Amino acid sequence: MSIPSVDEIEFLSRPSGKAEGKHHIIVVGAGIIGVCTAFYLTRHPRFDPSTHHITLLESKRVAGGASGKAGGLLATWAFPQQIVPLSFQLHQDLSDEFDGENQWDYRRLTTVSLEADVQNVGHQTHPSTRKGYNLRVAPPKKKSRCDSTDSLESSVATGSEADDERENEFSEMTEQSSTEKELTDASSTDMKSEALQQEFNTEMEGSRKTTKLPVDLNWIKKELVRDWSSLGGTDSTAQVHPYKFTHFLLREAMNTGAVDLILGKVNEIKFDDVGCTSGVSYIPTTDDDDQEEQQPIEILASQQVVLAMGPWTSKILPDCPISGLRAHSITIKPSTGTVSPYAIFTELKVDKNKYFSPEMYARKDEVYVCGEGDTLVELPETSDAVEVVREKCDELYHYVSKLSSNLSEGHILKRQACYLPVLNVPTSSGPLIGETNLEGLYVASGHSCWGINNAPATGKIVSELLLDGEATSADISALDPGLYFDASVLE
Repeated sequence: MSIPSVDEIEFLSRPSGKAEGKHHIIVVGAGIIGVCTAFYLTRHPRFDPSTHHITLLESKRVAGGASGKAGGLLATWAFPQQIVPLSFQLHQDLSDEFDGENQWDYRRLTTVSLEADVQNVGHQTHPSTRKGYNLRVAPPKKKSRCDSTDSLESSVATGSEADDERENEFSEMTEQSSTEKELTDASSTDMKSEALQQEFNTEMEGSRKTTKLPVDLNWIKKELVRDWSSLGGTDSTAQVHPYKFTHFLLREAMNTGAVDLILGKVNEIKFDDVGCTSGVSYIPTTDDDDQEEQQPIEILASQQVVLAMGPWTSKILPDCPISGLRAHSITIKPSTGTVSPYAIFTELKVDKNKYFSPEMYARKDEVYVCGEGDTLVELPETSDAVEVVREKCDELYHYVSKLSSNLSEGHILKRQACYLPVLNVPTSSGPLIGETNLEGLYVASGHSCWGINNAPATGKIVSELLLDGEATSADISALDPGLYFDASVLE
């Protein structure tokens, strides 16, 4: 039975039966890693739709987690270097083949790191021509350690709710922020006389003349920048729109007729009498269904199972040292509509001994901004249940607006949060790619913040492992899951 399409991609609730009598591969997780695995399997020389079939299982929605909410930065200096060069080239190859520039906003760009002092910058109110918008954003309120988390209830939304929020929600924030007042008072105290103020301005003017940003980086207030450096030019950095990229590759894979996409939450790995992986059990999930009343459905007689579940991998394999790091982000529509193509890593001085380090990625028609991660809330059961703390999103907008008039005069399009899959071992930054110590069970997870960057290489390598029995495109011996956990520990 088919389920109404989500984002123009049709889900099934039960297996179609096309896998019967074929080499059957089950991929769990329809984020960018699972989708790239399915995509490159269908392009492998040994893959034949008449003899092979892929079942892709997703609990809620395609690219519902970090794959749909990441920044999409690509870089040759990412990690791990075992797969980065291959993946960066595959991104370019895919763009050349499928017109990535128009299909998923692929483009080369420049990446810089900069330090700026924004502690004395007031947040100005700019009238909007759009009815109902108040673009003045109050900074996050300072909370004491005794404050209850109950006070945050009104500012917490789920991931799906946050996707549809718009900037008019700021219309109630019209009072001057306490933080701005504190900064103003501090400035008045420090500048004890007009002469000192003039001396300060002279010194600042001198530093401005020595800090020359690239000419086309014209949406950053250059007078606030104290230092900057280049991290990579168009030869070594690029970007994609992760959500568009994931959906495009999935449609290409499904167009072969050899991929079933099933909406269901995997709850168990199945094994045959000799201990080899034979399939999975899952509970169908739709927005209208009560999962507690759903009976598990088994998919058996598969030759291989690939877990591409990101931070949810340890929900199925308890000994797997992969956890979730929550990261908040926003997208902003600049007042000018577009800005020059730069990715900017910042360190902003926001108070005497306080710094804030947001990252900004200019896209074709918006600017993506993300902040540092946190582990305050445990990983929920599905990506739809991720809590979005509005104050964290407001904080991002408050500080980047000080650095850019284009952003302060623009408006927020989305507030969102996701969990990055982090490998918790001291000797490796991840990911884990390969067969576990259980025959037929593979893991492709733990990509941290470089999942989009490394997805094509991961998908290609996993396809080689499944159909050739070994990785031929890269040496991934250091990424072997068997080095870090025992997959047979299932409880």
